[in-house]
Amino acid sequence: MEVVQDVVIVGAGISGLTTSLGLHRLGIRSLVLESSDSLRATGFAFTTWTNAWRALDAIGIGDYLRQQHETILGNVVSSRISGLQMFEMSFKEKGKHGDHEIRCVKRKLLLESLASELPSGTIRFSSKVVLIEESGCLKLVHLADGTILKVKVLVGCDGVNSVVAKWLGFKPPVFTGRSAIRGSAEFKSSHQFDPMFIQYFGNGVRSGVVPCDDKNVYWYFTWSPSSQERELEKNPVQLKQYMLTKLGKVPDEVRAVMENTVLDAFISSPLRYRHPWEILWGNISKGNVCVAGDALHPMTPDLGQGGCAALEDGVVLARCLGEALLKNRRQEIRNESEEGKDEYKRIEIGLNKYASERKWRSFDLISTAYVVGSIQEADGKIMTFLRDKFFSPILAGLLLKKADYDCGNLRSS
Repeated sequence: MEVVQDVVIVGAGISGLTTSLGLHRLGIRSLVLESSDSLRATGFAFTTWTNAWRALDAIGIGDYLRQQHETILGNVVSSRISGLQMFEMSFKEKGKHGDHEIRCVKRKLLLESLASELPSGTIRFSSKVVLIEESGCLKLVHLADGTILKVKVLVGCDGVNSVVAKWLGFKPPVFTGRSAIRGSAEFKSSHQFDPMFIQYFGNGVRSGVVPCDDKNVYWYFTWSPSSQERELEKNPVQLKQYMLTKLGKVPDEVRAVMENTVLDAFISSPLRYRHPWEILWGNISKGNVCVAGDALHPMTPDLGQGGCAALEDGVVLARCLGEALLKNRRQEIRNESEEGKDEYKRIEIGLNKYASERKWRSFDLISTAYVVGSIQEADGKIMTFLRDKFFSPILAGLLLKKADYDCGNLRSS
């Protein structure tokens, strides 16, 4: 069975749903293919920085999410070796684009908010892409169930193992040598944590907690596991116990958050990233195909910008595609062959514009996150001394600096 679609987005994650909603706001319908049978909320929560809130406002769901999550007022960095505080920074700082705004957003709530704003039938679950083929100005997208979609625009938002990124020529993301455990704890009553981003560094381990609202606290733990320690990922009980022994001198209330997290409320995964020079040399877009989100810029979580950048991608991509597709509707229709070629060219120009806008931004975030993570998890005596005494303010400042960015609105000014 062959079905014709104008815009097909592979992956119902943050970037895929944001792109689809952005197009919907512009009056353009898309089809989102999701390989799983429901929305995937892995990751539990993520720090949503100022740049992400500008993107959420652009697609019209910012105010709703603000009502569900408390504002984070600052960042506190302490040593997990001594337990002493090394640095504190307020987030009440004005950037070049205005006041900063930081919250920790529950991923499930974000995805549900995005999906609820889309027309019925936009997301097609249990739809795994297995093959992409050329067909003149169109692409043939083969699904595991035998369906073949003939599409004018193909957008890959299918994560670090992206089929679309592979088709564009990108290599698989590389393992950094580090892993992360991320989870969320829900309290029956108020958790009593101040609205602060609390971090602990030392001896090759980085951990932290940040409240989402008055009852939910998101936490993370990153380290460089040995081959034997990586085997623990197969046993959640042993993994949790191992993590608790590695926390160091953290306050009892922080340790209690992780101790009281149920086994199905945390995940462990290797940290992978794309070599930043691949972003500069590779094909973010090619003809009527492009990638966004983790399919484009998988990065380490040390800036907290992975999900935020995915939101930016969605707004910019919807804007650039909107310019191409809406322009076609306004023009006089000529014969079908000429119309198809002209539309393909406009789509190609629009996607090239998107790629140009996102190339250096992605390069910057991937590179900076990798360097920040390497310094934060360093365990040598010299690097530890330099980090604790001199680098902490600089690293903390980078969090706000990289968040001081505006991806713009859905329509060009």
